[in-house]
Amino acid sequence: MNKFIETLKNIWKIEELRNRILFTLFILAVFRVGSWIVLPGVNSSALEISNAGDNSLMGLINMFTGGAFGQAAIFALGIMPYITASIIIQLLGFAVPYFQKLQQKEGESGRKKITQITRFLTVLITLVQGGGYLTYISQQPGAIDPSVSPTIFWLSNMIILSSGTIVCMWLGEKITDRGIGNGISLLIMAGIIATLPRAFAAEVQTQLNDNGLFVLILEIAMFFLVIMVSVLVVQGVRKIPIQFAKRMVGRTAGNIPVAGARDYIPLKVNASGVMPIIFAQAIMFLPGQIATWTSNGQPSDFMMAFTDWGSLPYNIVFFILVVIFTYVYTALLVNPKQYAEYLKRQNAFIPGVKPGAPTQEFIDSLTTRVTLPGSIFLGLISIFPAIVYAFGVNQAFAIFFGGTSLLILVAVVLDTLQMVEGYLLARKYDGLVKSGRLKGRSGMQTIGAGM
Repeated sequence: MNKFIETLKNIWKIEELRNRILFTLFILAVFRVGSWIVLPGVNSSALEISNAGDNSLMGLINMFTGGAFGQAAIFALGIMPYITASIIIQLLGFAVPYFQKLQQKEGESGRKKITQITRFLTVLITLVQGGGYLTYISQQPGAIDPSVSPTIFWLSNMIILSSGTIVCMWLGEKITDRGIGNGISLLIMAGIIATLPRAFAAEVQTQLNDNGLFVLILEIAMFFLVIMVSVLVVQGVRKIPIQFAKRMVGRTAGNIPVAGARDYIPLKVNASGVMPIIFAQAIMFLPGQIATWTSNGQPSDFMMAFTDWGSLPYNIVFFILVVIFTYVYTALLVNPKQYAEYLKRQNAFIPGVKPGAPTQEFIDSLTTRVTLPGSIFLGLISIFPAIVYAFGVNQAFAIFFGGTSLLILVAVVLDTLQMVEGYLLARKYDGLVKSGRLKGRSGMQTIGAGM
């Protein structure tokens, strides 16, 4: 405990770090205030999503926005349109030569162009999603003030929703520039954490009313165990040793050969982050919609099973999709050919492996083997909320036992703590851990936008 207090004092002593932390907290407070300001002409009590822990599309968006979506706040869409635009641009970077050139060959100027394209695409996505959201609101009985003109309601709220997303994007960029951590990731984390206290309080009340104190303690212990396992997997890497060629020291005929430096290529156990879970969830939303469209309002029990995130068929298919998407997305992110070419340009090699094609095949084979435990873990962590829900944990609290929310929280916290530790070590203070170093996930790689 004394060590922890001393670390906090050291953090407060570093003026730049202190100012960055305070600025970040201020921006997050502004973001949370905007999540409670309701759109004009909307009665939020008529449409508030009571089942905030629902694993449906509405419940997922509501969780990421910290409840703003469920109460029609000005930040109802939050930063999600920007995330969607970032994912689209990243996927285009794998398939379209123009975006590949911007990402890989044009350096800083290319990144600026990608940023501008992402911002314009965010506005377009916001307009589409905003129209859909207002349609959803208009279908809720009593949600719209009848005295408000429909034209004024739609025009004004489209502008407000679009402005709200742009403000959220701006707040995230300000945190990245003047705060601590990756701003976009922190905004998402703030939205997720905002729903955690209410869900935990509901679970505590339920277990205490049922005299389940031992069960509550067991749930908390399991929750921390899942977090620890997630941390290990997020930080886990397979290091491929590389050796740089010998170099000559001296300018005379008696030059002395000196052994080249050693380094390694880190292959992450979970290189794809939460993207496989996001893609799998997007696909799992389709069966319910297809059943509704094709069955005249009376879908079969088999199809309805895929709309229940706690059902066995849903979780089996969900697990398989997560494993498949993990391999697909890792194959897009990790390019063995680029690694082999880079090593060749740097006059480096993997000990025991010939340069060129053999190096490419070696890295590809090793990536496939390393991805296997990572994909299985993602599959298990994606269905773990359904498992604990089946054992009696309330729905709102169960979703924090795994899935997208837990992985985002773990990855963003690690990334932020890594930056804090960097400030401490640069000023000759002790780091946040006794040995080794914290390893983050470079911010937005957590959710696929280069983060």
